[in-house]
Amino acid sequence: MIKNHQPSHPWKVVQPLVEILSPWVTVIAEQLQDDQGKILEYWRVEKADSVVILTLQNQTLLLPRPMYRPGVGKTTLDFPGGRVPSEQTPLETVPNILNKELGIQPSDIATIIALNSEGWAINSSFSNQNLYGFVAEILPDAVVNPEQIGATYPITNQGIEELLQDLVCLQCRGILLEWKQQFRIGKQTWDQ
Repeated sequence: MIKNHQPSHPWKVVQPLVEILSPWVTVIAEQLQDDQGKILEYWRVEKADSVVILTLQNQTLLLPRPMYRPGVGKTTLDFPGGRVPSEQTPLETVPNILNKELGIQPSDIATIIALNSEGWAINSSFSNQNLYGFVAEILPDAVVNPEQIGATYPITNQGIEELLQDLVCLQCRGILLEWKQQFRIGKQTWDQ
């Protein structure tokens, strides 16, 4: 494998052009000078970090009801997830999201495992937002409100492949594949 890591000098902000503030996102336009001295106009967004949670109970993945996603203009199936409030850590956010999206009480969560300790950049050219992935194991006898469950998939190779076909969100797909890789390599394997 060839890796070509050339030292890069940080780009300099020549002048800010526009800043649009909202509770959900800040949009910024700037004039930048790159490491070659070229002047560029660049747009970017600043957003809170987010978490995506694979929720397991009795060898089954639980997903909330599909929700309308304005960004793609349609309803999609996704894992539970959301933004990390500024006063919380990603881990502290997990029980609140599971309660909101699946009605799972914090006392019904057996374990929460982080898939990454540092957030993954969602789009490093356009956004500062990082993604944190978690796996939450729900106690086997905990009752999850069926009204809040949108889909379930068995933790089998076939179940995972079907779920990958049904997910359109790249973040959800990435977290699922990361979990699948870590799960297979690390500790256990699931049935064929």
